[in-house]
Amino acid sequence: MSSADSTKLIQIAHSPDSDDAFMFYGLATSKVRVPGFKFVHTLTDIETLNQRAIHDPFYDVSAISFHAYPYVQDEYALMDCGGSVGEGYGPIVIAQKPFTHDELKKIRVAIPGELTTAYLTLKLFAPEIETEMVPFTEIIPAVVSGQFEAGLLIHEGQLTYTAQGLKKVLDVGTWWREQTGLPLPLGANVVRRSLGRETMEIVTKAVRDSIQHGLDHREEALAYAMQFARDLDPNLANHYVGMYVNERTISFGEDGREAIRRLFEMGYERGVIPHRANLDIVGV
Repeated sequence: MSSADSTKLIQIAHSPDSDDAFMFYGLATSKVRVPGFKFVHTLTDIETLNQRAIHDPFYDVSAISFHAYPYVQDEYALMDCGGSVGEGYGPIVIAQKPFTHDELKKIRVAIPGELTTAYLTLKLFAPEIETEMVPFTEIIPAVVSGQFEAGLLIHEGQLTYTAQGLKKVLDVGTWWREQTGLPLPLGANVVRRSLGRETMEIVTKAVRDSIQHGLDHREEALAYAMQFARDLDPNLANHYVGMYVNERTISFGEDGREAIRRLFEMGYERGVIPHRANLDIVGV
């Protein structure tokens, strides 16, 4: 058998945004290598990845929203690395008018997907709030045009909305911190159980090494990530990557894991998540 025949192919999928690109820079550019493994990357939006993980679990490693994990837990385990965590900040609701929180609960909000953690947290904030799904790249234009009175922003839009004259009405990460005293777990990487535990752990270490490589070679990794930094100049891109790729991305830490447990528990108790999550975290 040739060495090519014995190489294990690992399919990785993540969002085409600057923080995910920064995380996977090491693996995508072969700066980080694992003998006997080849990593192939697919880039697509997070709600598509959430739905694919639920309905057609093809990818060996996938970025997903934490909200999606209870729906995919039979096929996937969480990685302790690669998560995006808001330290007292997170997705934001924006509008043309400075609505109060009570007023916000009575208007229709454009959301980037019902499986996003942003949506889950918004529903924990206000279960009665009316929402409608809009592709995340179209939310700011939809609010500017008046199609929606408010929109829930994820990704780089969190830093660019003021250029459109919009105002922040709610930061769900700040609200979550006030409620729990914990950081807000937003995005995760999951690894497919069918790989077997040994391979799951090898692949998890490869992802962690890729993240560490990016942090250790920040300038090069940021230059690579800039091709995915929608509407951000280098300074804003650096700021955005710093918000969501840091020591928490290497490991959630004990309070980060407690935040994950709390998020799932609250989501289940308040009827947003239909069944309990069984946490299985690889790489702890």
